[in-house]
Amino acid sequence: MTSLKARVRKAPIMRKGAAAPTAEAFDGAFQEKPRVGTVVSVTGSHALVMLAEGKPADDRAARPQIGAIMSIDAGSSVVLGLVSAMSVPAPSHDNPGAATGIVEVELIGEFTKPTINAPARFRRGVSSYPTLGDGVHVATRDELTALFSINGISSVRIGAVKQDAQIPATVNVDEVFSRHCAILGTTGAGKSCAVALLLRAVLERFPNGHIVILDPHNEYSKSFEDRSVVFDPTTFTLPYWVLTFDELVEVLFPGRSGYAEEIEILADLVPAAKKMNLSGASRAAHIRTDVAAITVDTPTPYRISELSTLIDKSLGGLDGTRNTTPFKRLKNRIATISQDARYAFMFGSLTVQDNLTELLGELFRIPVNGRPVSVIELGGLPTEVVQVVVSVVSRLAFEFGLWSNGAAPIALVCEDAHRYAPANPNDGFAPTRRSLIRLAKEGRKVGVSLWVASQRPTELDPTVLSQCNTIFAMRLANQADQEALRAAVPDASTSLLSCLPSLGLGEAIAVGEGVPMPTRIRFDALPSNAVPRSLMASFSDGWSVEMDDDSFIERIVEQWRAQRMLLPEIE
Repeated sequence: MTSLKARVRKAPIMRKGAAAPTAEAFDGAFQEKPRVGTVVSVTGSHALVMLAEGKPADDRAARPQIGAIMSIDAGSSVVLGLVSAMSVPAPSHDNPGAATGIVEVELIGEFTKPTINAPARFRRGVSSYPTLGDGVHVATRDELTALFSINGISSVRIGAVKQDAQIPATVNVDEVFSRHCAILGTTGAGKSCAVALLLRAVLERFPNGHIVILDPHNEYSKSFEDRSVVFDPTTFTLPYWVLTFDELVEVLFPGRSGYAEEIEILADLVPAAKKMNLSGASRAAHIRTDVAAITVDTPTPYRISELSTLIDKSLGGLDGTRNTTPFKRLKNRIATISQDARYAFMFGSLTVQDNLTELLGELFRIPVNGRPVSVIELGGLPTEVVQVVVSVVSRLAFEFGLWSNGAAPIALVCEDAHRYAPANPNDGFAPTRRSLIRLAKEGRKVGVSLWVASQRPTELDPTVLSQCNTIFAMRLANQADQEALRAAVPDASTSLLSCLPSLGLGEAIAVGEGVPMPTRIRFDALPSNAVPRSLMASFSDGWSVEMDDDSFIERIVEQWRAQRMLLPEIE
């Protein structure tokens, strides 16, 4: 595997309370700020601010803007809010400068004012509401610095705050991973770059992570230099005996309709085949397995040949009144799948070995050995095969976290998550959907973090999206997708999402537990050789030359029939 080295700027360690101002400095800074308006109405989580009359400030940064953070002196605390709307209710055509401006502010959190014994601290929610007549200011750089440095030593830099490019945007690693994360945005908005940047920033600070990326477009192989192990369709092996019975049935009988008898027979014979293998010479001496405890879902090796033998024995023991067709159809279906080139990574091994320990160690990077990332390339595989891989990998992550008591936390990154956990329960591969929903609901309890990236939030299962307590929303133009995102946003900051259609490349609305406060950020730039790249067709290049290679179509047909795509290296 070719690897490219890139220089990466090390993310700074933000120490808790490092930027917290003293009481004198805090009060002094607030009094020195130019007052832009006065509170004239407070309703629940919103406040209306009447702008001060006079000439607008020459510095645009000193004026209220959509999404800007404002500060209001509320006595014992300084309340922070986001500008959600601005208007001039009664503009004056004769003297526009004298028109009264109104700013709507969505209240998000507050700084408790520092004392001799305690520094200033930020907390979400508002306990001391502003009153009529309170002064309003655009948050200063000192306030923003204090706000975005509250995450402590577990925070890393991922970009800059849009309101002030000098203020680093940080995320709390524990909160982002323990409560799941979603990166959403339309095609071309920079989702893949955001995923790569976030993970690289975390690995710079915590190099012994355990990260698995399900890569449907084969674009992350060079994003982590020599810190990743890449599995492609020619090197990835996932033995069939790690499938649960539910997954095996979906592989053999997609949709299940009309195969009730075959499934019932299979449920009886699979445990018997596993017990036969355990009682033989192939039983691993270093791992104890109670034969009596073997079930249809136990990840224990068994041979397809033994399963076929059991089917034959069952056929031989039938009386003349029993229908033999289900047994024959089951045997034929097993033989067909075993010889299917698409499932060679699962059924293609000539020998059966109990290599579950090695498989888990390689997949989840234990030990790390300087390579904390596993990239599983799924591009070129048929959809039904991809669904099986995603189902098994996500389930193995959950089971490993469960039986290890979360001793080695794992992050599973699922690109195009709407393909695997669709909103319509009748779509997709049922075990995959159930596995991802289970991870979303219970993964944090067993030390498994789920990251989902999607360009269509409306097609993603709402349960999965609602469990992502940190969301990076990039450009989204579709109205339905915006509404689906608003329903999932955990903060009272939905007005900020009105900026989604106009976000620039690499910009995002960051909301949730992993960030100190909902805000608009710009991600740092990735090194050019670490930018995720997919093999997208270039029409201008492809239509500029004559395809005169006689063997070109022959190679395509060969790969098509073999169901194995040989992907060229990306320069």
